[in-house]
Amino acid sequence: MQSLIQSPTAPDFVQNPYPFYERARALGPFFHWQDYDLICTPSAAAANAIFRDRRFGREVPPEMAKPIAPHTAPFYAVEAHSMLELEPPRHTRLRSLVLRAFTSRRIANLHGDIESLSHRLIDALPDSDFDLITGFAQPLPVIIIARLLGVPEAMAGQLLHWSNAMVGMYQARRTHAMEVAASDAARDFSDFLRGYVEERRKAPADDLITQLIAAESEGERLSTDELITTCILLLNAGHEATVHTLGNGVKTLLETGTVAQILRPETAPKVVEEILRFDPALHMFTRTAYETVEVMGHTFQRGDQVGLLLGATNRDPQLWERPDAFWPERTDKPNLTFGAGLHFCVGAPLARLELQIALPILFRRMPDLRLAEPPRYADVYHFHGLERLQLTR
Repeated sequence: MQSLIQSPTAPDFVQNPYPFYERARALGPFFHWQDYDLICTPSAAAANAIFRDRRFGREVPPEMAKPIAPHTAPFYAVEAHSMLELEPPRHTRLRSLVLRAFTSRRIANLHGDIESLSHRLIDALPDSDFDLITGFAQPLPVIIIARLLGVPEAMAGQLLHWSNAMVGMYQARRTHAMEVAASDAARDFSDFLRGYVEERRKAPADDLITQLIAAESEGERLSTDELITTCILLLNAGHEATVHTLGNGVKTLLETGTVAQILRPETAPKVVEEILRFDPALHMFTRTAYETVEVMGHTFQRGDQVGLLLGATNRDPQLWERPDAFWPERTDKPNLTFGAGLHFCVGAPLARLELQIALPILFRRMPDLRLAEPPRYADVYHFHGLERLQLTR
């Protein structure tokens, strides 16, 4: 297997990781990324197979688990109950309970909220140049999640602060200070939600926290710690990815001159899928092998980790015609932006709904919207999103 060196924090890579992915693809289905000391795949077929293979998972085998540093203990205490990080049977139980509360009907009922909030945020934007990320892309999903959970909208700023601190643990530029900030946020977020859960136990309401408390499967319910972690996961995973996708999507539509496509109800869903494929918000998921398993010519041993490079798999020419072109008319195919298999993102329907509603409203309200300066991506890999998106109307 061949190796490549590429710092994930290098400025050129941060602004455009796709040339590196193409270099990696030329080496075959797998390569060794020296900077991570990690086997990775840019192949859609390999990533899809690994996502769906129960011989791979998120949990590290117990005998290979590394000690948790004391200053990160509050963060990993939350992670210990996250269905994103667990495998069956705990994952099966948690996901089943969550889906009994996080229903398609509850998500569909958010349509009006997303619509009215989009208008409200646009009304508040200045007449001069403005940053779409802070003025629109960040507040929209965090306020929607707050309403969904039943948390006061006034808490949105604090929720955003906690979320941003916690997701720092997944970034390549992670430092000791970021680890401390993430752990502090995990502790404070948990303490806040613990009090809120107790309130809802005494006084149920029409919100997701109440539904999660009531959810039952085969006589089992979520523990308080599981419920708290689930609420944090729904905010962090759903919010972070949607912010980046809104920003990346607006940038792409403006740069490619395809705004008209998002304005037509019959084509808007396909445009959103192409946005999700073309410039996704998350570029790497990792999986661990639980036994000896061969995938496309490479043999993994128990405990081996593999990085699934979603930014690369979504541009795999074996699957996509003209993969480096933004092409809203392309034939629908499933991309890997939300994962696949056992851990397919439970928030995918909400993310799609937010994008399908908010983007057309934005461009109808601001038909002359254009870039005020060249967009720049933030140094947040494994995420991929803009540090700001300065626009003029």
